[in-house]
Amino acid sequence: MTSLAMTNKIYEQALDLPADDRMVLIDKLLHSANLPTQMEIDKLWAEEVERRSKDIESGKAKLIPGEEVFKKIRKRFGK
Repeated sequence: MTSLAMTNKIYEQALDLPADDRMVLIDKLLHSANLPTQMEIDKLWAEEVERRSKDIESGKAKLIPGEEVFKKIRKRFGK
């Protein structure tokens, strides 16, 4: 049996599970993929916000007025 065939068979079997059990299975599969957790994502975003804030305060970042940004977008994409 090919990997794809086995995957499809497991998928079909999983559809027969009650919704709560499918959610547990989904959670386990996502966890096994070593994806970052929401807590890790939030921490990384907080660090990024802090870095950007420091860049603004120190003058390292060049701020561009929103109207100028939208003008360039309209010019580039013709809207």
